[in-house]
Amino acid sequence: MDCRQIAITGTGMYVPPRRVTSSELDQRLGLADGWTAKKTGVLERRYTEGETSSQMGAKAARAALEQAGYELSDIDCIVGVSGTAQQEIPCTAALIQRELGGGGSGIPAFDLNSTCLSFVAGLDTISYLVEAGRYRRVLLVASEIASVGLDWEQKESCTLFGDGAAAAIIERTPAGSASRILAARMETYSKGAHLSEIRGGGTMLHPRLYSETTKADFLFQMDGRGIFRMTSRLIEPFVEKLLSESGLGMDEIDWVIPHQASGMSMRILREKLGVRPERFIMNIANYGNTIATSIPLALHETIATRGIKRGDRVLLLGVSAGLSLGGIVLAY
Repeated sequence: MDCRQIAITGTGMYVPPRRVTSSELDQRLGLADGWTAKKTGVLERRYTEGETSSQMGAKAARAALEQAGYELSDIDCIVGVSGTAQQEIPCTAALIQRELGGGGSGIPAFDLNSTCLSFVAGLDTISYLVEAGRYRRVLLVASEIASVGLDWEQKESCTLFGDGAAAAIIERTPAGSASRILAARMETYSKGAHLSEIRGGGTMLHPRLYSETTKADFLFQMDGRGIFRMTSRLIEPFVEKLLSESGLGMDEIDWVIPHQASGMSMRILREKLGVRPERFIMNIANYGNTIATSIPLALHETIATRGIKRGDRVLLLGVSAGLSLGGIVLAY
């Protein structure tokens, strides 16, 4: 068991005020009323109106700081854990630091990106640095604006996504607390890399190469069926290995908080894993798929409204572009 004495001591979230219902998208795309809600499991999602990723991330970060009773000066590292960047350079974490009023603070800020699994990968990676004493208290921030990059000709993917931000503070487990990370695991199968991608914007298809690019290169492209087929073959053995490393069985897990990929995929995942519905957290109906924000947003809401107690055993689980599977078992 890879046990780390790490506690999540504060969480926060922010979603833009603009609500976009599935009925609105049905009308926009010329679909029968009810098609989007039935296909995706999303009733409404939020879209930004002029806000940047760093502005949203800073609002979620302030909420986490307030919940924990900290000021920015109590933080000694800011890590951006988003799947999409506000801009290529600098990292989004630096822009969040500036939005938090810490432009002259010197607090180190950098990004860690594994698309939809960025929060899970960030929590896993940075927890080692905190336990080793490199950092004392770290602010992890996921902030996603999916709406700007949707391909409206791909109705099965463009109807899934929403915008939002979430943040968490991690530090060494306080004396007397049961909080700890019990196990973490990640597997990547790059034969599925083409199933979910934005090809343009990097050095391969730079915007300067107009003659070699198309509009679609700069929009999100997803083969949902391909991802589902590949994930279905991999997810059960992956979870078995993760739980074995934690020393727990699924019946000993109090809460499962999955990436909010789609309503159908999560229902099938719950059935495969044999998790009771009341312990399997789904909030996709209210926010859609918010990429890397999805898991920490669901974690925050579960803490705030479902009564997670210190010591409760929580499984964070998801799939991301790559194709990657990732999960963490922790005692909250």
